[in-house]
Amino acid sequence: MSAALDDRFRVAARGYFVYGLVYLVGGFWLWLHDVGRGFASSAVWILGGAGLVVLIPFLLRRPRPWFERWILSRRDFARLVVLLMAFASWPWPAWSSDRRRPPSPPPGAGWSATGSAVWCS
Repeated sequence: MSAALDDRFRVAARGYFVYGLVYLVGGFWLWLHDVGRGFASSAVWILGGAGLVVLIPFLLRRPRPWFERWILSRRDFARLVVLLMAFASWPWPAWSSDRRRPPSPPPGAGWSATGSAVWCS
């Protein structure tokens, strides 16, 4: 594999890691402020998301012969991750009747009510 192609996968792995951390911190912040905490599976979703934040960059960073031989190539895996992220970002209708607005951080925290509402959409 060429060095340029390998560098692209490393950059993608870093990008997914940073994106996942930002998304995970935002979701955890909402969970701490009782948005979705009433559900028993909410902690499972947070732990599953943390696992994906680690697993996806791990598989993309460099070739893993056991993964590429038996499951998917890195290129196909990256394509699948992009498709799943596009599917998750689609504006689906609200599945639950409880669509509470998330709380806003204190003034001066660098966030806005609009920014916190984005995390719930």
